[in-house]
Amino acid sequence: MPGGARAATQSFDAFLEGVRAEARRQGVSAATLSRALTGIRANDRVLELDRRQPEFTQTWEQYRDARLSQTRIDAGRRAFADNRATLEAVQGRFKVSPRVVVAIWGLETNYGGFTGNFNVVESLATLAWDGRRSAYFRNELLAALKILDAGHVSADRMRGSWAGAMGHPQFMPSNFERLAVDMDGDGRRDIWDNRADALGSIGNYLARSGWREEELWGREVVLPAGFNPEDARRDNTKPLREWVRMGVRRPDGSALPALDMEAAIITPGGAGGQAFAVYHNFNVIRRYNPSNFYALAVGLLSDRVA
Repeated sequence: MPGGARAATQSFDAFLEGVRAEARRQGVSAATLSRALTGIRANDRVLELDRRQPEFTQTWEQYRDARLSQTRIDAGRRAFADNRATLEAVQGRFKVSPRVVVAIWGLETNYGGFTGNFNVVESLATLAWDGRRSAYFRNELLAALKILDAGHVSADRMRGSWAGAMGHPQFMPSNFERLAVDMDGDGRRDIWDNRADALGSIGNYLARSGWREEELWGREVVLPAGFNPEDARRDNTKPLREWVRMGVRRPDGSALPALDMEAAIITPGGAGGQAFAVYHNFNVIRRYNPSNFYALAVGLLSDRVA
């Protein structure tokens, strides 16, 4: 947004000089800084997108239908088949479900079809200079400069979303530093152009977030007549057998397994709409994106792609 809407109190060039000095103190080479920071400018499009982010809210049904189209499901089945060997290697190393890895890949970037066209360094510098969340984005900018300095990607290939999420898995730079992996052993963690590294990094993210290999994420259920809507909360967990005793059943009316596994009931569209029993792995998916809609869409897509 041009002009007076900015919270920044110094010029963009002066801001960059401060970043350059801080990055040098943290060990980033002068050559990397010259390649990454020369010629970038405050990007008004990034500021505009940041300002209008929470503009509208979708209903669960709108969100679900946009993300679980037959086109996306079919593309997911192809992606699963085409990358089966890599996905099996990811499963072997990280003990995560390949179906969920593919579903996250599908929701984040349409299986790598669109990973973002913004210069990540420019976007992060713009947001760090702008002042609204400057400390967060300055930290991400410094992390991005270290990724470039380590040679994982070239400055011209480090592209992503307007907010700096990068590559097939849409990792922020700080998440890249902690969680990206070199799956094929070539010495680089390349989540932009190397599918093994990208899918392995998603697998590592889920594993480090506590994925339980033998458990489902959840399932659709039907609630009994008279079910108290206030019981449908993510923090209201009971053993699944307790929900079974209360009359929660499969959509076809048959019985759920009477297990000790902790479960919560959620109704994303409100009382009277779809209902789901969700387990520990549902909350692991939410570590990737803290939204019930997102985690449900990943879970449902994962059920359909394999």
